[in-house]
Amino acid sequence: MNPDETAPEEPTNPGPPAHLAHLAGMDLVRRALEEARGAAKSQGKDIGRGRTSSPTRRVAGRGSRRTWSGPGPDSRDPQKLGFATLDLARTRGWTTRVAEGAVFGQWPTVVGEQIAEHAAPTALQDGVLTVTAESTAWATQLRMVQAQLLAKIAAGVGDGVVKSLKIVGPTAPSWRKGKLHISGRGPRDTYG
Repeated sequence: MNPDETAPEEPTNPGPPAHLAHLAGMDLVRRALEEARGAAKSQGKDIGRGRTSSPTRRVAGRGSRRTWSGPGPDSRDPQKLGFATLDLARTRGWTTRVAEGAVFGQWPTVVGEQIAEHAAPTALQDGVLTVTAESTAWATQLRMVQAQLLAKIAAGVGDGVVKSLKIVGPTAPSWRKGKLHISGRGPRDTYG
């Protein structure tokens, strides 16, 4: 090496500033971070909030604010379709409409295959379920077991969806044709 050339100086660790010399370890790190945040805040910078492009989202079902899922199950994890649709119906206030639809959609499983073969629900209005039987004999039988049917429906789709049953037999064609007709009993054929 030439005497005119000076050796490059080794970078030295300057150590903490004099006012922080009494601190060590994590206390030193925390204090230095606090001072850096204070200096940035005094310059008008928004500090300590991470990315400012998206606000922190509230995770459903939890009381804390965070943007990461964590080790346990979360509402943002993949869900089964049935659970997702029930959650959607609950949040939108559709639970009564879904339960009413379940009466029609699950009729054979709710009342049993034998009854479902001979009777079908036709209308549900204000808690009154209209059930149409295929014959007058089946309508009579269903009227006798009406309390058991209501219990089965309540167990299958929930309490309060169906409050009472209106069981009707098959509808017969009307013999009253036109504005002029002869009063009386009409033809004596049985329907059903």
